[in-house]
Amino acid sequence: MPKYIFVAGGVMSGIGKGTTTASIGRILKDYGFRVTTVKIDPYVNVDAGTMNPIEHGEVFVTQDGCECDQDVGNYERFLDENLSRDNYMTTGLVYQTVITKERNLGYAGKCVEVVPHIPDEIIRRINLAAKKSKADFILIEIGGTVGEYQNLLFLEAGRMIKLRQPRDVLFVLVSYLPVPEIIGEMKTKPTQYAVRTLNSAGIQPDFIIARSVLPLDEPRKRKISIFCNMAPENIISAPDIKSIYEIPVNFEKEDLGKKIIKKAGLRIKKKKDNRWFNLVNKIQKINQGKKKVKIGIVGKYFETGNFVLSDSYISVIEAIKHAAYGLDYKPEISWLNAGRYQTRPASIKELLKFDGIIVPGGFGSRATEGKIKAINFVRKNKIPFLGLCFGLQLAVVEFARNVCGLKNADSTEINPKTKYPVIDLMPEQLVNLREKRLGGSMRLGVYHCKIKKGTIASKAYVKENVFERHRHRYEVNNQFRPLLEKKGITISGFNPERNLVEIIELKNHPFFVATQFHPEFQSRPLHPHPLIQNFIKAATKKF
Repeated sequence: MPKYIFVAGGVMSGIGKGTTTASIGRILKDYGFRVTTVKIDPYVNVDAGTMNPIEHGEVFVTQDGCECDQDVGNYERFLDENLSRDNYMTTGLVYQTVITKERNLGYAGKCVEVVPHIPDEIIRRINLAAKKSKADFILIEIGGTVGEYQNLLFLEAGRMIKLRQPRDVLFVLVSYLPVPEIIGEMKTKPTQYAVRTLNSAGIQPDFIIARSVLPLDEPRKRKISIFCNMAPENIISAPDIKSIYEIPVNFEKEDLGKKIIKKAGLRIKKKKDNRWFNLVNKIQKINQGKKKVKIGIVGKYFETGNFVLSDSYISVIEAIKHAAYGLDYKPEISWLNAGRYQTRPASIKELLKFDGIIVPGGFGSRATEGKIKAINFVRKNKIPFLGLCFGLQLAVVEFARNVCGLKNADSTEINPKTKYPVIDLMPEQLVNLREKRLGGSMRLGVYHCKIKKGTIASKAYVKENVFERHRHRYEVNNQFRPLLEKKGITISGFNPERNLVEIIELKNHPFFVATQFHPEFQSRPLHPHPLIQNFIKAATKKF
């Protein structure tokens, strides 16, 4: 029987429930336990694929093609394991499953009710993930905050499991303690209210993760203990830190792992694995050193009002860090708005300040011409370049226009009437668009890529057959491949089952590589992605 750990948020979202869940998972794994995680999103969307990245952050894709919340990416990076669609659920998916079962007489004529049938379906999905992974611990992160109406059913599911298996369930509350500048004192009242809200759902937290800009002091810990009915040693200080990978190390300063294992009635299985601790030490030394690599990301999902949102490209950002740290370099990452290169063409010269440029994925026509201008600039000025998904497609468009002489060549996603559709839809995708089957219908998940010998890609992978994750609908049009190759594009990776372009590169350039897939989804702190690491290696050399 697995042990269940539910992780819920206090009065504010975005304070680190995902990294807390991932960190607890990492700690328990380092003690020798089998661990898996589940993310619950309270949205009525069936999956995250139709959510705007500016509002929701990155859409992460699992091996089996589930479009899910970015926290699943954090789980994979911390646990160093592949997860699946069984590790993600939304309100919409749960209701869809219950309604489908009801329509198929799966409830044998019973009156189907929100309670208990919705929580029962949530519990079924949690247990399925635990069973498939053979987990000792299953961590369940409930998105949003405890006071949100849409989270009540997920809290109810946790309460029901606790009722049935009281010794097998723990609750962790991640709560923010503000330090208002005008007051200059850390305030505990939001946490007190969060705990009382959790109490009203029939749940008492076993641990509080006290998030704040500063470490938690003894007076505040004592106050939380008294008013939240908690033992002081179970209130864990979680101040802001420079790297998310330090979080497990910080938690272990207060022996969180041992406390969880003891509360769960288990014993430590083996001597603790110190690889993560050693990694954090290495990162700290690198960040204090002088070896730096400056990487610019030319995107369009950064701005939300007056604020910058880097979560839209979180896997790209973390993959850059993994690769740079693996080469003993501190990464300096800058967000570059592609739209500026359309409205202020002269600003594109700022790209000369960087050691390498990445054009990541995206959808739609907005700022597309700005990205194409950026790709043209880095190609001509020999700046190391890595294109990801849409970045590959626009690199092909740029090359077709400016090297192959195909004036106004384009993707049919941007210009359906283009004379030269160098990027186009596959027949089955054309049907999906026509019949408006859009959600979950792209080329998703892992596909085979065969690597051409003697290329940059083959040098990076050091093997002929690789498997990478995809999330796109448009492909390089094979009708134009002979011309593209004749003019200098090397197709260094392709899908042999469908003869689809997967990787392109250019010769006589320090590093000009683009992939139709998303290598960043498979990069891990302990195992950087080889293609991204080769890009960083090229960026650290003077060009």
